[in-house]
Amino acid sequence: MSKELTLEDIQNFEGKYPKQLWYLFLVEMWERFCFYGMRGVLAIFMVDQLLLSDRDANLKYGAIQAFVYAFTFVGGIFADKFLGFKRSLIFGASMMLLGNGLIALSPHDYFYFGIALTIIGTGFFKPNISSMVGDLYKEDDPRRDAGFGMFYSGINVGALLGGILCVYLGKSYSWNYAFAAAALVMLIGLIIFLATKRHIKPIGNSPLLHMPAARRIRMEVFVYLAALASIPLIFMMIDNTRYTDYFMYIIGPIALGYFFIQMKRENDPKARQQLIAALILILFSILFFAIFEQAGGSLALFANNNLHDDLLFFRIDPNVVNNGANSLFVIIFSPLLGLLWLAMARKKVEPNTIIKFALGFVFLGLAYYLFFGTRFFADAEGKTSLGVFTLAYLAVTIGELCLSPIGLSMITKLSPKRLGGMMMGLWFLASAYGQYVAGLLGAGMSSPNENATAFDKLMAYTDGYQQLAIYSFIAALVIFALSPFIKRLMHGVR
Repeated sequence: MSKELTLEDIQNFEGKYPKQLWYLFLVEMWERFCFYGMRGVLAIFMVDQLLLSDRDANLKYGAIQAFVYAFTFVGGIFADKFLGFKRSLIFGASMMLLGNGLIALSPHDYFYFGIALTIIGTGFFKPNISSMVGDLYKEDDPRRDAGFGMFYSGINVGALLGGILCVYLGKSYSWNYAFAAAALVMLIGLIIFLATKRHIKPIGNSPLLHMPAARRIRMEVFVYLAALASIPLIFMMIDNTRYTDYFMYIIGPIALGYFFIQMKRENDPKARQQLIAALILILFSILFFAIFEQAGGSLALFANNNLHDDLLFFRIDPNVVNNGANSLFVIIFSPLLGLLWLAMARKKVEPNTIIKFALGFVFLGLAYYLFFGTRFFADAEGKTSLGVFTLAYLAVTIGELCLSPIGLSMITKLSPKRLGGMMMGLWFLASAYGQYVAGLLGAGMSSPNENATAFDKLMAYTDGYQQLAIYSFIAALVIFALSPFIKRLMHGVR
């Protein structure tokens, strides 16, 4: 009989990556196919099939994405307190599978109901698999950033495949096929996790294992029922985005209040200061994601209406570029940027996490000046250069690589173990506010005149992109100025 695997066995791995990382990589890859495949078609589907205006589609897109990420905060807490990471992940994957499958049956009839299920599912899935990756490493293991970089590549392989295939199926064949593809790959991811979870047995177990089995099962069932009971509420808030506003006004202060309560319970002053450092960077990430996440809203509609379909020497659907370019560039440039950081580290000139955050905003500002610059290549019909648009996505990607994967790793390094799920949830809750603000910004950029020409829409959107570039550069300057203060709070964590 083989010896039962312990946490020490996993964390004392040889080489660059633990083997368990590859299992989680594959599960996350298919979940991100599902998520980004859905994200890439939401705004286009709502305009073309549900006949919403650009403004309403942007608002609903922002609301849907905001709830997806807001539920990661709830899912993180439930995992910490009741389910553990593994049960949360299985429940979340099952809900995403059911939600996408339901939409695939009848996209027009079950769209909002299916979306409500996928929102709950992603909330229970997303923060917990990231926390499990963090648990593969000892707290001081220098290989942790490389592991998260590889994990982030898995995210983007799935995102690339989903972003391209779901748009292609939806626009060229049937929206039923697009949503069915998302459901099918989620099933694949769930099967892979169920088949490999024995290899990560010490990680992600229920925190209630010390309880009698009957009581533990009652508490777990209560969590599942409470999540399902929220479906009508989510449905209502997506259907009427005014209610989304009220929700976002409430959930943020509650989350911050819970954070400060947990921080005060932390006895170690150093740990409290590290939590404050994490919070500052999380708050800055809200603005980053509000600008970055135009990809699924205003940029998706811009690509649909205002771009030529010729790129270099071939023709391609601009929405395929919009949904796939970022992921493709991440796959190509993530290892290259990782090698650059390693080379700089050997020469002792690698920028710390705070400076990388600031650089993320610098590249984001450059990207949105390029999006703004597409207006100078437009013809009289409001169609402009897909090449310049793609180049802007390269700059977006470099900015993202300076901030997002490092942010995931930073949360695990600055958080006490008992608050790992909550802090990962708080990181994704910041993304929720970013998504929410992204929808508001996209709606503000869209032309109020439903009869506006494509050229009018191009000018309105590019005016907005210029403003977003300015906001990005201002944020970069503020972070550069605050970097010495934040660095002291981090107590040596890089």
